[in-house]
Amino acid sequence: MDAGLKRELEEKVRSGERLTREDGIALYESDDLAWLGGLAHEVRTRKNGDVVHFNVNRHLNMTNVCTASCAYCSFQRKPGEKDAYTMRIEEAVRLAKAMESENLTELHIVNGLHPNLPWRYYPRSLSELKKALPNVSLKAFTATEIHHFEKISGMPASEILDELIEAGLESLTGGGAEIFDWEVRRHIVDHDTHWEDWSRIHRLAHSKGLKTPSTMLYGHIEEPRHRVDHVLRLRELQDETGGFQVFIPLRYQHDFVDMKDGKIRNRLQARTTMATGAEALKTFAVSRLLFDNVPHVKVFWVMHGLQTAQLALQHGADDMDGSVVEYKITHDADNYGTPNKLTRDDLLELIRDAGFRPVERNTRYEVIREYPGPDADRRESPQPMRL
Repeated sequence: MDAGLKRELEEKVRSGERLTREDGIALYESDDLAWLGGLAHEVRTRKNGDVVHFNVNRHLNMTNVCTASCAYCSFQRKPGEKDAYTMRIEEAVRLAKAMESENLTELHIVNGLHPNLPWRYYPRSLSELKKALPNVSLKAFTATEIHHFEKISGMPASEILDELIEAGLESLTGGGAEIFDWEVRRHIVDHDTHWEDWSRIHRLAHSKGLKTPSTMLYGHIEEPRHRVDHVLRLRELQDETGGFQVFIPLRYQHDFVDMKDGKIRNRLQARTTMATGAEALKTFAVSRLLFDNVPHVKVFWVMHGLQTAQLALQHGADDMDGSVVEYKITHDADNYGTPNKLTRDDLLELIRDAGFRPVERNTRYEVIREYPGPDADRRESPQPMRL
């Protein structure tokens, strides 16, 4: 990138002028990661200061049986297949109760698109989980699942959301987004929930007072222009509804574990390489610069590794996803070496070690507790990137 274009982009960012599609593509073409990260860090600091948010959550996947066979997914199983499972609601409640320690504040629920479970299973499961864990927020179901519920129930999404909210739903999850551009999507997704329905369902959720996350699966067969298009679609919807709290870039994973049963479910990996750490940091930085109307950018440490996750906090991210236990959707795909669990103390140490001040939040990003940051009097104590 020539010096003149750099200055032009710097001036736009510092004056608060919105970046264009062409600007986003130009940023991805830059090989100056230090400059790009510094610019994104200015924006995250302007929005969130020296804070890194986190929450104490657990993930619950009640079934891995799924009608879809998405090209990147190692989680799904077909009915009758080895390792296919579906929990009875009582079993899901017992498992959730076992996760309740350490002042859990959020339960994150995502499932396969089960062909035979009745619609009533889903609101009843939320209702029973809420009874068992009244102080825990239920963040549940992707837009793809809500679209599936429309089909199996014959009800419109508006009524489905009303019933789920009545049962205790506090937020949808951000999954099912992957990459919206059809040029890529038709090769990676094996269900019929695309941008039109994904955006329709999140728009409805926002109209009912729910705040939701948004995601992007990157590092497979897409190109930087597809990432830019994806973020700009979300930015436009955010202009309309204001309902997105956070954007979460998710790094695509290769399939290592499932080879042992003779099946390679990830059909993309023969023609892909996983994104490098530098590409991940660039994606966080460009996303923070483009998505100017979303308050938070989250790094999901399970998909990035702990060191890259810490570095992402210097490249635009201000949120580190919580103390996940047994995140099967990723750990069924990779042998990446990330732990199944981080405790609250682990997260505090990681955030301070990266030079930031930890703030524990709930699902709505309301502050639960603020913690001291790194000891500024110690020479070896890390500090955030200086502006």
